[in-house]
Amino acid sequence: MGAQWKQAGREANAQKKGQMVVKLVREIMVAAKLGGPDPDLNPRLAAAMEKARKSSVYRDTIERAIKKGAGLDDDKVVFETVFYEGFTPHKVPVVVECLTDNRNRTAPEIRTLFKAGSLGQPGSVGFFFNHVGVVEASHTDANRDAESDAIESGAQEVEAFNEEIPEGQKGARFLCEIRDLDGVSKALKAAGWKIVAAEIRYVAKTPVELNDAQRKEVTDFLTAIDDHDDVHRVYAAL
Repeated sequence: MGAQWKQAGREANAQKKGQMVVKLVREIMVAAKLGGPDPDLNPRLAAAMEKARKSSVYRDTIERAIKKGAGLDDDKVVFETVFYEGFTPHKVPVVVECLTDNRNRTAPEIRTLFKAGSLGQPGSVGFFFNHVGVVEASHTDANRDAESDAIESGAQEVEAFNEEIPEGQKGARFLCEIRDLDGVSKALKAAGWKIVAAEIRYVAKTPVELNDAQRKEVTDFLTAIDDHDDVHRVYAAL
């Protein structure tokens, strides 16, 4: 769902830990800025905090990020969201979401990373994706009827989700209209679901089929982009 191209276990790589912490902290700040500092009222923030805890981010670091994002101290968030669209090698559509405090620095660096593919104009590949709200969650009842909860919460679709789901529990990914994301998240939480992620994503309409050699080349390309400090998420039709 936007990041399925990532290599298994990559986020646990010790060499990536520092970089990963930076991105987790940025997500916490942005979530707090958009939805407020209370995780009970802000599902995106709650999910970001949980990911940070699982990655052993210090509690003080998490709390500072929340205060900074919510504007509760003098050092306020100045990040802006910028999107870049284009194609990887072998013509796989890709959308890159960046959080940056300096657009003039980020743009040429992303352009350089796209040399192995092709960088397009805004909107050039957007039609290859659905822009939707996504809630990934787990439930302690392994027999929980996710479809019924999807209907009750206002989600349009539900599909299996097994990443980071504890053994013996039920995992599900709920898709909804962007405007309904907050309401769906809160309704699912009230129904006993533990929110793993609650965010707006680009979901590929028709993934591109590649052979093993092509897939490795594309994955290496996407990994190089994802490793850039300002890159927040990478969505590929892969």
